[in-house]
Amino acid sequence: MKRSRINEIMANADEMIRSYGFVLPPFASWSPETFVARKDAARHLIDARCGWDITDYGAGKFDEMGLFLFTLRNGRLADLQNGRGMCYAEKLLISRQDQLSPMHTHVIKAEDIINRGGATLVIELFGSDDQGRFAADRGGSVWCDGIRRDYAPGEKLALAPGESVTLMPGDWHAFWGEGGDVLIGEVSTVNDDETDNLFREPIGRFAEIEEDVAPTHLLVSDYARWLV
Repeated sequence: MKRSRINEIMANADEMIRSYGFVLPPFASWSPETFVARKDAARHLIDARCGWDITDYGAGKFDEMGLFLFTLRNGRLADLQNGRGMCYAEKLLISRQDQLSPMHTHVIKAEDIINRGGATLVIELFGSDDQGRFAADRGGSVWCDGIRRDYAPGEKLALAPGESVTLMPGDWHAFWGEGGDVLIGEVSTVNDDETDNLFREPIGRFAEIEEDVAPTHLLVSDYARWLV
């Protein structure tokens, strides 16, 4: 992805988020230079990989397959393993109309996916085999706003604004906006996007960036280069 396109997506996302009454935290507005100057004070944000995250899954077709994310807060895996402390994470996502987030699951993370506003969020579901691998012939069960719901393999949930689904490790899922763009909330256990995403197809989690202009804000994938 070109950096100029990423800058544009950030600006449009911030505008959409504000239109639904949400405001991103102060560090969202930091320039790269401000982040560098404050990197010691912001060590938790850096280590927890909080901030801007825009991906085309390495395919170079963001409008067809991609996702906007902003990690608002994220705990520590050590706390999750110990069963106490900051065991949670929270994100805002934007899924554009017909923009696919491809089939994947998580090894550790459980997550609530919430339609915060906009159009319909469609989530396609499959179960796992006994080794946790994608199983085209298996369904499962999820919680939809506190109500248990069984799903058949390939079943599609249509979440209207205000509705949510709880996904556990082993619930394979893909999603997209239907009828328009969707603002999504994600509340989960500790999040590790570098190691805890298992995709059905051999794709990448992060975009490869062409630096045609300077970044407006750093992506979480920029931290290792800018903030060491």
